[in-house]
Amino acid sequence: MFEKLAAGLLIVILGFVFFMVVSLIAAIPTYFLWNWLMPEIFAIKAITFWQAWGVNFLTATLFKNSSYSSKSKG
Repeated sequence: MFEKLAAGLLIVILGFVFFMVVSLIAAIPTYFLWNWLMPEIFAIKAITFWQAWGVNFLTATLFKNSSYSSKSKG
């Protein structure tokens, strides 16, 4: 019983760590592209890495695809 609980908890923790690593890696292009393009084009100030991570999180939350395909068979 305890082994199953420990294994499940380990999977949840590893899943969370994996999600965090992937999301932090995904923020790197946003950080560099924002700081390269936005100050030159729109005169917007540069952002920090954590702000880039927040922008990625915000856009993923706002623009995620939550609709299901309604293709019917036949």
